Formats: sequence, C-alpha cells, structure tokens
Amino acid sequence: MNKAMQAIIKKDFQSVASNRRLFISLLIVPLVLTIFLPSVFVLSAYFVPDDPDIQAMLKLLPVSPGSDSTSLLLMDLIFNYILPVFFLIIPIMASSIMAASSFVGEKEKHTLETLLYSPLTLHQIFRSKVLASFLLSMLVSLFSFLVMTIVVEAEILFLFGSFLLPKINWLILLALLSPGVSLIAVTLIVRGSAKARTMEESQQGAVFLIMPVLLLIAGQFTGVMLLNAWILLILSFLCIGLAWLLLKKAVKGFTYEMLLR
Repeated sequence: MNKAMQAIIKKDFQSVASNRRLFISLLIVPLVLTIFLPSVFVLSAYFVPDDPDIQAMLKLLPVSPGSDSTSLLLMDLIFNYILPVFFLIIPIMASSIMAASSFVGEKEKHTLETLLYSPLTLHQIFRSKVLASFLLSMLVSLFSFLVMTIVVEAEILFLFGSFLLPKINWLILLALLSPGVSLIAVTLIVRGSAKARTMEESQQGAVFLIMPVLLLIAGQFTGVMLLNAWILLILSFLCIGLAWLLLKKAVKGFTYEMLLR
C-alpha cells in the first residue's frame, strides 16, 4: 500500500469523523447491541431467572453441568452463544456507513474527478475505499467488544459476585468470521456505491446482508442452531473464501464507465 492509498484511507476516516450525522449513526448500533441489550439480559437473568420463557430457552440450549446457579448458567449461555452473533451485525452496519458514501459521497461533493486524477489506478482507488471501510468496521468491532466486556463483567460481578470467562467462540468470531463478513459487506456496498446516485440508495444493500445474521440470532434464542466453535470455523472459512472471490471479481469489473454513468 503506497502513500496515495494511505491518503485516501485517511481522507475517508476524516470525512466520517467530521460528519456529525454519519458519526452518530456509527455509534448508535454498537451502543445498543453492546451496552443496552446485554444489560437487559443481565438484569433479566438476575431478577427473573425462573421466567417460563427463560426456562424454555435453557432447555433448548446446551446445559453446563458444572454450574449450580440458573442465573449464572443463563448468563454464560447469553454471553458465549447469543452476544457473539451481534458482532456480525456491528461490522456490517459500521462498514456500510463509510462504504455507502465511498463513491456516491465523492459524487455529491463533486470531488470524484479530483480523485480520478490522483496518481492511482482505478483498481487501487477501489481497494483503498474497501480497505478504509474494512478497517473502520474492525476498529468499531474491537472497541465495541472491549466496552461490552467491561460493562457486562462489571454488572455480573456486582450482581452475581463472579466473572464470566469468554470461550473460544469469541476468538474465532472476532479474528476470522467477523472480518470475513465485514469484507463481503464492504465489497458489495462499495461496488454498489459506484452505481448509486444517493447514499440512501447505496445503503439499501446492507439491509439484505443483515437478514441472514438475524436468522442466526433467532437460531441462538430458539436453540435451533447454536454456533459452537466448529460451526463458527466452518462459517469463517466459507465467508473468507467468498469475500476473496467477491473482491477479486469486483476489482476486475470496476470500470470508469460504471463510475461515471
């Protein structure tokens, strides 16, 4: 990556940071998914552990024989099976904010021609836009995980008097699956941004990308398909392979005609 590509990435980061609407949008989803909802789960596990709905979920989810506390068992299941899936939504939403404005934003600000006159090939410009959105999504995901872990562990320590240890599911998801999903989303949205005329039109693709993740979340709550370590590994390699193929195809199919029409 040369200095010109680094300059484009830096410019895109500064553009998001300086745009109040985009910056607030970038924070809302992570805050809801990593602070508000986990806190609701912790309070529910503490105050209503015998609720029929909770007991029904416990029967569907794998039960750890080493835990005597229903509340702690429930929190362990939520923390290590349900909350990780939220970190597939976060990178999609975070990346879509920058990716959707990657080229259509340049058109709206009338800076696209200046970008095309830069000492970079069209393919390098496309890779720079993809990399900028990908890095942003990974930074937001990592920061969200740290904030969520601190908040949830503090709440559990205060209410239950103990800590919960993250399982290997978290490592696989954050290191492999989340980047793979993010790169798929970024590639598709950046390519769509080149064709779109408005940011709203460009962001519509993110809605379809979130639907499979919502089905996974439903599977976690109902116990239909729990994402254990092996399933996460398989999904990770599938997503990484698909991301590589999509990026390779998108770069080859990216032309001046697509961008300027």
